[in-house]
Amino acid sequence: MATRAANKRLIKEYKTISENPPPYIVAHPSESNILEWHYILTGPPKTPYEGGQYWGTLVFPPDYPFAPPAIRMHTPSGRFQPSTRLCLSISDFHPKSFNPAWEVSTILIGLMSFMTSEEMTTGSIKATDRDRRTLASRTRWWNSTGGGTTARTIAGVSSGSNSRGNGAIKAGDGGVKFKTEWPDLDEENWKWMKENRIDPATGNAVPEAGASACAPEAAALRRRPGRAGSAATLGAVVEGGQVARDAGQSWLRRNKWTIAAVALFSYVILARLLSEGTSSA
Repeated sequence: MATRAANKRLIKEYKTISENPPPYIVAHPSESNILEWHYILTGPPKTPYEGGQYWGTLVFPPDYPFAPPAIRMHTPSGRFQPSTRLCLSISDFHPKSFNPAWEVSTILIGLMSFMTSEEMTTGSIKATDRDRRTLASRTRWWNSTGGGTTARTIAGVSSGSNSRGNGAIKAGDGGVKFKTEWPDLDEENWKWMKENRIDPATGNAVPEAGASACAPEAAALRRRPGRAGSAATLGAVVEGGQVARDAGQSWLRRNKWTIAAVALFSYVILARLLSEGTSSA
């Protein structure tokens, strides 16, 4: 239970962040527990996370602001292990370095800054930019379906239920927690899935019957991260789609015909020069 000082401070901070939210950040306390806050970071432009919807929690100690919160990001991002406590100077891993003057907005701005860097710490992972962009394209699906564990279907799109889920929090909750905390966003996500024909069980874009091609944004949802990503990243996404065949080819293989043509031309010139030299002798 929050102390009187913590309760008063968090109510004040909710008012502040609601009236003046930082760019790409929204947050609110849970209705049932003011010490549990839920945030959404929208991936900023010109980053591998662009347009992604990253949901996480801040769990404050009862004596906040004299101690920092535990910070987690639940949505698979390719940057953090889902639902894992993050070791940051603004988190509960380092209580002595926490400044009581820092507010919720300060903490989330710091988290965004760390996310878009490549610094490593406990709870962070390595992944390619391609993996992170693919994960960003799946975030809305993942949040609202619990990683594919939802029982909700979309007529003409759903292929069936997936009780185990794909990278969901533990066994997956069907998106119940996200819907509870973000009902408006959840409905927007389902509308987006319906419009883009995203299978709730798999996260894959399903083409209409007889369709021979799909839009670029739908094609992105068919990709899966490459092997260069970490095991945690690979476990957080669905299997589906196909990576372009030449993505892993070497430079020599992709340019073999050009190299062959240059080699042949060089051989002809060299042969001609040697022939002229012999004739002159």
